[in-house]
Order: sequence, then C-alpha cells, then structure tokens
Amino acid sequence: MEGTDPVNKKLAAALSGGAALVLALTGCSDDSGKTDDWAKQVCDDLQPQLNRVAQANASITEAAQSGKSPEEVKKADITGFQKVSDAYKAMAGAVKKAGAPPVDDGEKLQKDAVKELNRISGKYQDLKVASEKLPTDKKFDEGLDTIAAKLKSLGQSGDKALQKLQKGEVGKSMAKQESCKKTGVTKGGS
Repeated sequence: MEGTDPVNKKLAAALSGGAALVLALTGCSDDSGKTDDWAKQVCDDLQPQLNRVAQANASITEAAQSGKSPEEVKKADITGFQKVSDAYKAMAGAVKKAGAPPVDDGEKLQKDAVKELNRISGKYQDLKVASEKLPTDKKFDEGLDTIAAKLKSLGQSGDKALQKLQKGEVGKSMAKQESCKKTGVTKGGS
C-alpha cells in the first residue's frame, strides 16, 4: 500500500522503544543477601514473559517492515498485542505470587508493580481491540499511526513499572540472578 512505509517505520520504532523493557532487569550487583530468594523467584518467573514480549514485538516489527499487506500487518498486530497483554498479566501474577520483597515498603513496592503491570496488560488488550477495528483501506496508515503513538507511551510505562522493582536492595538482588541477566532479546528483536 502506497504511503504505508513511513507509518510502518513509526510502528517499528515504537516497538524498539519497548525493547528497553526487556533489558530493564539488568544492572549491577552486590552482596545484599536477604532478598536473593525473593529476587530469584521473581526473575525466574519474569524471564519467560520478557521473552514472549520480545518475540511478539519482533513479529509485529517484521510484519510492519517487510512490505506485507495491510491485512497481514493487522493480523500480526492483533496476535502480537494479545501475546504482550498476556505476558504483562503473567508478570503481574509472578510479582504477586512472590509476595512482598523483604525490604522497607516492600508491600507497597509489590502492590504498585502488580497494579502497573496489570494496567499495561489492559492497555495492550486495548491495542489489540483497536487493531481488530483497523480498516485495511486507504485509512490504514492513519490507524496504524495512532496505534504506534499509543505503543510508544506504553513501552515507557512498562520500563517504569519494572524499574521500580530494581531500586535499592531488591534491585541489587535481582541483578545477581542469572535469569535477570538474560535480556530475552531474540532474533528480530532490538
């Protein structure tokens, strides 16, 4: 479709902004001790979900950049946004299941992270619904541009939600966990 390429590049750029989320669980480590078990459980549970997000983003980006038809791009978006929504919901469940980290304000930290991750899951569900309604005629570019703008702000929200878990002693313990050191970036990811 003529004119689609610049919009597809915006969508791909928005997704690459979300790739920072996949890298959000890396950092420096020290010998904090008491939060290590909590951090290991959370990191082990988050890693597969981060991989799902990276893979879904890669498939959306590939569809957007490969000159596929609007119908094919739309289908990839719908599938990808559902997978990302499910992954964020699973991340929220993992943080909730782990309980509050054994630090000052641990309960608040946990509740805030769960709330934000569930909120982001809902926003990706909204993007899926918006993609389902996306016309594949000459207004496709407009609709895709709107989705790309929403996607960019969502990637930044996801980064913030997980970065809050990385503060202080909890973050130091998470950084020591092997599963938090893996980036989850797969081929096609950025």
